[in-house]
Amino acid sequence: MDLLKQQIEALIFCSEQSISLDEISASLKISFDWDPSDEELLNAIEELKAKYTSDEYSFELIEISEGFQFLTKKQYYATVSALIQHKAKKKLSVSQMETLAIIAYRQPVSKGEVEHIRGVSCDYAIQKLLEKELIEISGKSDTPGRPILYSTSRSFMDYFGIKSVKDLPQLKDLHVEQMNEIGIPEGGSVEENVELIEEKEYSAEINSEVDEISSEKIDYTEEDIFSGDESNKSEIDVRDEDHLNVPDRKSIFMENEQKKEIEKEEGFENYD
Repeated sequence: MDLLKQQIEALIFCSEQSISLDEISASLKISFDWDPSDEELLNAIEELKAKYTSDEYSFELIEISEGFQFLTKKQYYATVSALIQHKAKKKLSVSQMETLAIIAYRQPVSKGEVEHIRGVSCDYAIQKLLEKELIEISGKSDTPGRPILYSTSRSFMDYFGIKSVKDLPQLKDLHVEQMNEIGIPEGGSVEENVELIEEKEYSAEINSEVDEISSEKIDYTEEDIFSGDESNKSEIDVRDEDHLNVPDRKSIFMENEQKKEIEKEEGFENYD
């Protein structure tokens, strides 16, 4: 197995994503019918790592996403970033980040479970994450309906620079911002605080309008609307009582009696 280190170096260099030991071994098996052990492969990779730690090189060999990949050293990030300007397809919206976080920590998980946690539809977010190859379909659930299950992909680990999903920060390691007396995170920017206050005021205004509409119920008595049967009593829901004209039965009766008296006097006895 002459030039084993150089062959491994070429494979890692040409791979668009991180390449695993199994993939390296399979490639060498197909090309040269070599069958190196994992220990031999790791020894050769360690020599390559030591080689590229030199300041002579602007990149280094990194173990990432359950494999190995050549990446630019951190001190050259600004230069490279100015050139590529962060590919637009890799930018994630807030909803996509929330959906991706749920899938990462609960995988494999169905769309229904994600929507139950977020409380909103996740169709669009999941579609975009699939297009960006940050998640993938990992199977179907055994629950009724056999919903599709989603998991993170290898591109996810490449994107966030982790070796495996086990390297994700645990909930206990996440910093929870302290809230002050009016519900604003301490240390937040003025713009963030103003936006949060406006959002709370808007929610309070909507809730107030809903309560006001719900309370606009007027109870009318039997004398005003109904007569006789108690079962006819009901609560009438109106938003503007000025629009409800309730007839005065007593006044109508008196007017009809007066008309009859006038007709009798004139000699007309036309009764209803």
